[in-house]
Amino acid sequence: MHALMRPVNDAATAADPVTLLVLRAGAGDHRAFADLAHLLARPALGACIRILHDRQLAEDAVQEALTRLWREAACFDPARGSFSAWWRRMLINCALDGRRRLRPVAALDEAAEISDAGPTPARAAEQADLAARVQAAAAELPERQRAALALFHGDGLSMQEIADTLETSEKAVEGLLLRGRAALKSKLVDLKDEME
Repeated sequence: MHALMRPVNDAATAADPVTLLVLRAGAGDHRAFADLAHLLARPALGACIRILHDRQLAEDAVQEALTRLWREAACFDPARGSFSAWWRRMLINCALDGRRRLRPVAALDEAAEISDAGPTPARAAEQADLAARVQAAAAELPERQRAALALFHGDGLSMQEIADTLETSEKAVEGLLLRGRAALKSKLVDLKDEME
């Protein structure tokens, strides 16, 4: 109960309920951590799915990141930066580390099992084929390019936020995005011809 009464001296921190939850979790408040995990889990899973293209690996990455968050919440210092950037870096590192450890290979057939609420079965099949081809092309990209593209296009993060998350410079992020887009474009050139 005393963790809930923990004083917060910084007015900016006091205005941010997520930061308060982190600080309380860092002081050992289990309820604050449960509330924090509830807020973070769903968006974290979406981000990891976009990066890893595998729900099971994404769930594992989120679980690992939340476990690390519980262990390291006391290390978070709002004076050194925002919680969202700190959490995103932790989450992306867990996702990339999990991918490196397992190196799973997803069958192309699994990627084609994309459901769509399209109006006709033919349109649904066409969209599923398109999505599977784009996902298959993206899956061939190097991990950091795929992560940069997912964070930029999927999550709408700025170059600086991506650089902080991937622990690199904005210039390096620009390069990752440029190379990733170019590689996707060359892999999907036949798709453009088919759609015209």
